[in-house]
Amino acid sequence: MLPEYSPIAWLLIVFSVYLTGVSKGGFAGGFGTLSVPLMALAISPTHAAGLLLPLLLVMDVFAVKAWWGKQATAEVWRFVPGLFVGVGVGTVLFGSLSEQGVRLVLGVITLLFAAYMLLKPVARKPISTRWALPAASVCGFTSFMAHSGAPPINVYLLPRKYPKKTFIATCAVSFAVVNVIKLGPYIWLGEVNVTSAWASLLLVPIAWIGVRSGLWLQSRVNETLFFRLVILAMFVVGFNLMWQALT
Repeated sequence: MLPEYSPIAWLLIVFSVYLTGVSKGGFAGGFGTLSVPLMALAISPTHAAGLLLPLLLVMDVFAVKAWWGKQATAEVWRFVPGLFVGVGVGTVLFGSLSEQGVRLVLGVITLLFAAYMLLKPVARKPISTRWALPAASVCGFTSFMAHSGAPPINVYLLPRKYPKKTFIATCAVSFAVVNVIKLGPYIWLGEVNVTSAWASLLLVPIAWIGVRSGLWLQSRVNETLFFRLVILAMFVVGFNLMWQALT
């Protein structure tokens, strides 16, 4: 049995899944951050996160297969302890917050990440590997709360100055790892269940199309324009979520 969502809610869900797939494919990386906040405008944010996680795992298979062998494996291993820490903290908070509380957290995270994407500085020298643990811990937390782990990882990886393909591949493998870590707690909290799993299964083709689109778009479309449009959307969605939570 599928969740009884409105047509508008399903439209937002389909678009969010497609946008996440595009991001997973390597085009405009990190813009899958918008997916859960966008879905949370129409459905419960916890349901949105639970609905999206199985799809993220499917998309991770496509993305890791496409980029495997190009990742900086040492960086992925540096992230693993922090990812567990962040997911652990997220599990505690996720289970203790009300729906409006989760919506407020999502709104704040969305606005902070939109501001980061708009203003992010360019580091002049490579960052030390000691920052891998805190970056991964924040990634694990924000990924658990809103599947929004890209900005914290980007803050660390971008100054490391890897080639584009290495950067994309390292992100793809790292996000696959954190999503696998999140699956157990999501099932335990009841956010991934039989009903959400059926809905996720129905959306797998959209996820696949999104990933393939991302792989195709990265060398053919002006990413700067897409970047600006998504940042604008993140500001609008973030303020909307905070308004819903506080009124």
